[in-house]
Amino acid sequence: MPPEIRDVEKLLRQQSVLASFGTFAYREEDLIKIMTEAARVCAGSLEVPFCKVCRYRPETNDLLVEAGVGWNQEVVGQIVSKADINSPQGRAFVTGEPVIFEDLAKEADLRLPPFYAELGIVSTVDVIIKGNGVAYGVLEVDSPRQHTYDDHDVDFLTGFSNVLAEAVAASRRTAVLYTSIEQMKRLVAEKEQLLRDKEVLLAEKDQLLSDKKNLAEELQHRVRNNLQLVLAMLERQIGEIESGSLKEGVEAIARRVMTLAQVYDHLLGSDMSRSIEFGAYLEQLCGSLKDFQISQSPDIVLNCRVEKTVLGLDVVTALGIVVAELVANAYLHAFVAGQGTIDVQLRQAEDGGSATLTVADDGVGYDISIQSKRHGVSLVRRLAQQIRGSARVSSGRGTRWELTFPTTAPGLKLAG
Repeated sequence: MPPEIRDVEKLLRQQSVLASFGTFAYREEDLIKIMTEAARVCAGSLEVPFCKVCRYRPETNDLLVEAGVGWNQEVVGQIVSKADINSPQGRAFVTGEPVIFEDLAKEADLRLPPFYAELGIVSTVDVIIKGNGVAYGVLEVDSPRQHTYDDHDVDFLTGFSNVLAEAVAASRRTAVLYTSIEQMKRLVAEKEQLLRDKEVLLAEKDQLLSDKKNLAEELQHRVRNNLQLVLAMLERQIGEIESGSLKEGVEAIARRVMTLAQVYDHLLGSDMSRSIEFGAYLEQLCGSLKDFQISQSPDIVLNCRVEKTVLGLDVVTALGIVVAELVANAYLHAFVAGQGTIDVQLRQAEDGGSATLTVADDGVGYDISIQSKRHGVSLVRRLAQQIRGSARVSSGRGTRWELTFPTTAPGLKLAG
């Protein structure tokens, strides 16, 4: 068979294998299984007996064998080298470029681990595993016989490293979300326990009032502290993620956790009342949102003008999420030049039966006929319906949201 035909067949075979692996990686949640399968397929496709995936450890600046095929069982979990130019995998990680050695015996300046000599490794090729964020590590194939690698082989391994990089990113995203969900489940359970304890304690005699208050404060402190723990975890994750849809998604989760944490800040000391002075809460929330965004948008001014309005806990929670969403959207999308003003205003109707919450900016505006999730349209309208209110948006020279809602309907406002 002519070499040209063999090359085409080889390229088609590699592309087919890569596509099949991509489907497998998309469906599999276990990252180690994905890496082990990648090692197996790469070794088989390049007709070599050894392949491994090495993870970079920044705390020790080295590369650890995380998964592989062909190696003795004890090799997985070993440090293969420092992350420097004195090893094939270290050089690929440091330079970010593919590294090929067809005969390691000729490379006297390399420092190789003992198991290379024990297994007679002669040739190796390494490619970096790196997506949009920080590099994860290196994908390496090894052979005990001198092996010649062409551009198609390097492209093939690079394609696998790209799929692995996305699998690593997906695994990290999933871990953060699962941790957040589990924390939120515990918080909801504690909130329900708090309400059950309230009902029991309110039925007790006067001598139990002191114990009731202490229990309420303890539970409220616990819920608030757990929320703040989740928020701190999410903020650390935000700092490690490059800009993009993933970062915006984690920031949205963090904003909503922050609104809940501040609800419990206001509940502390309220003697288990389910009502909150929303004006004071809103001022504190705006201050936190400003601190949340100030490092990225120091020239955007956030103003907050409120009137005293006592509302139920569920209404305050819903409105807090609305304000956090709309203010964040204004910071992210309204100001092309990075400068402008956002105004948050709360005022009551003259008869005291309703109130209006306004979030407005003097930015570029947007086409309100497009029900864009990016601008929070569906979320805001859904939350407005939840509190029996209405939401209107207008956009011209800037964007203006007005939410009008009842303050005296049953279940919305409780005596303070």
